[in-house]
Amino acid sequence: MIHRASLAIGACVVAMLAPALSHAQLFTLTKEQLTELTAQNPFERFADGRPKIPDALMERARGMSAEEVWAGLNQAGGGAGRGAGARGGGAGAGGGGGQYRNQYEDGFQVLHPKLKLIGRAFTVQFMPARPDLDSALAAQQQAKGLGRLYNQYAIDMLQPGDVLVVDLFGKVDGGTLVGDNLFYYIMKTTKTGGIVVDGAVRDLEGISEMEMPAYFRKTHPSAIANVTLTGINIPVRIGNVTVMPGDLVVGDPEGVYFVPPHLVQGIVDNADVVHIHDEWTRKKFDEGKYKSSDIYGSPKDPALQKEYQDYLAKRLAEIRNKK
Repeated sequence: MIHRASLAIGACVVAMLAPALSHAQLFTLTKEQLTELTAQNPFERFADGRPKIPDALMERARGMSAEEVWAGLNQAGGGAGRGAGARGGGAGAGGGGGQYRNQYEDGFQVLHPKLKLIGRAFTVQFMPARPDLDSALAAQQQAKGLGRLYNQYAIDMLQPGDVLVVDLFGKVDGGTLVGDNLFYYIMKTTKTGGIVVDGAVRDLEGISEMEMPAYFRKTHPSAIANVTLTGINIPVRIGNVTVMPGDLVVGDPEGVYFVPPHLVQGIVDNADVVHIHDEWTRKKFDEGKYKSSDIYGSPKDPALQKEYQDYLAKRLAEIRNKK
């Protein structure tokens, strides 16, 4: 499936970047601009202003299900947690000024469906090659004594915990971001972070042997060609999603979620409650004394409700004392 670049996002980014273009070799954001665009980020930042979700929180996120992420995004701004309600019901997972309904994309080929993809978004944008733009960018690079803007220019900026998120506008022939050698480099550099490419990869036989999550539209034997690297760590479009630098990227066998940093803590904390509720529910089913309507969701019997609340408090204390 071929996606066209979003004109609205492109116009917005160009407008914001106009003051910075005189000292930048391609579309980027200054630290101040990126900080402004991600003002709700509660965590530290990288030197360029990209939000830095803590490693410990990302590790906790590995235990989340796709349903928990989905519920948290769609209920953002609705409250502080779900409690014992039915799956997908109840209050939201933290503030955020509205619901985030456009943060999930599917339709990818998934390299290793059993590997959970977790990391911080490092965004890259390519556009169809255009000679006058190519010449202008090349001249800027040469004036600064830098090399040409190949895919490796962005890849060499990756850090541990990053997920390379690339808008290649769905291109397949000539839209192959990496083959097996660069795939291996990304795996070693990000410590198996991963890649999400709205485009293609090549050398499928080779990369299939490497234990790093990867999401891409198709595979093709061609090398990357007839495209121009136009943006690094700017807002990009992946299918129907707007991805911001520093978003938490969560991938499972179905697709990929892009979670704004200010929602991550609430969604992860709420997942603990969901897991405990499911644990208690199955324990009660194992007893063979109750119908599903007695237990599933919020128990109606006051004694069972108290039993659940006591169990929840105990298990939350146990889990969070370990973290």
